Amino acid sequence: MSQKKRVLLLCGDYVEDAEVMVPFQALQAYGVSVDAVCPGKKSGDICPTAVHQIRSCPESRGHDFTLNATFDEIKATNYEGLVIPGGRSPEHLALIPSVVELVSEFADSGKPIAAVCHGPLLLAAAGAIKGRKVTAIPTIGPVLVAAGAHWIEPESIASTIAVADGNLITAVTYKGHSEFIRHFVKALGGTISGSHKKILFLCGDYMEDYEVTVPFQSFEALGCEVDAVCPGKKSGESCATRIRDVEGGHAFSGRTGYDFVLNANWDDVDVSSYDALVIPGGRAPGNLSLNHSVLALVNHFMQNNKPVASLSQGQKILAAANALKGRKCTAHPTAKLNVVLLGGAWVEPDPIDRCFTDGNLVTGASWMCHPELISQLMELLDVRVEFSGNMCR
Repeated sequence: MSQKKRVLLLCGDYVEDAEVMVPFQALQAYGVSVDAVCPGKKSGDICPTAVHQIRSCPESRGHDFTLNATFDEIKATNYEGLVIPGGRSPEHLALIPSVVELVSEFADSGKPIAAVCHGPLLLAAAGAIKGRKVTAIPTIGPVLVAAGAHWIEPESIASTIAVADGNLITAVTYKGHSEFIRHFVKALGGTISGSHKKILFLCGDYMEDYEVTVPFQSFEALGCEVDAVCPGKKSGESCATRIRDVEGGHAFSGRTGYDFVLNANWDDVDVSSYDALVIPGGRAPGNLSLNHSVLALVNHFMQNNKPVASLSQGQKILAAANALKGRKCTAHPTAKLNVVLLGGAWVEPDPIDRCFTDGNLVTGASWMCHPELISQLMELLDVRVEFSGNMCR
């Protein structure tokens, strides 16, 4: 069996929250091994992240991102590609000689490099963008031009474009993740098949930020048609999200996440046209489980044996819909009572990043299980990513 593709994710303090976690977990779900490093830090250390709203750009504190490799131990020759997230960290990383040297090694080797938002600053510092087509967050455009780049001006900060020029892939912000990640997978030699699927996301205010954003953009990057709806809301409206990090014992952070923009109208949903349903967790499911139209929607998918993936507290909706009787199911431990009393066969979430599939149902306990959840839902949908003989479903 051929080895997995292996890529490096270059992090720093106050890296953009979505721009580090989405590619980290999406690529793992596709079967790619991802090492996340930060200069001066070791595996198991954390990088605090930042959240910038697209419409107003205020900065707030995001999740704590846990590194899984040690910067001083990595070598560029051990990786097939490099991902550079944005946020505030690239401005500081570009001043560290060992980081610039590392980026130069990737650039000189011709290996794929994907940089988003402020990430291209590192490409400029490494002298890697002269004559190359590049986009980024507009505020760093003049710097990239001064470094010799062929600047591609985005229409706005909310632009979803990604620009591919040879081994370099750049995007404006996390809004462009879908195209950005798809280009990177292709540059790694990946091919995607079976992506003509239509997936519905059941959203609500104060759902967990990662639990909607990561799977939504991961399936968009595969080429699936993905719609996000919320009862009583229309396309273009937003749902507030929350950031849930464990802070010890039963304590959780409750910070504000990104505003998640819906792209379909609740009143126009034709459930028969969708191949699968995803239910993010957070606070939203508690309220959604009281909505009879939500329960009817969930029952359509379960009774017709269509794939359903549910995270964390999302299983409260499945329980309220009487859709868990006799089904093996895990969830966040605080939803265990709902699962058990309404007939589910409880599976302990140990470790917390494990997911379980029972027939058409995939369940997980938290956003830490995203790679397994996305991969298992891909298998049910027969969506595949193949890298030179390696196949992930």
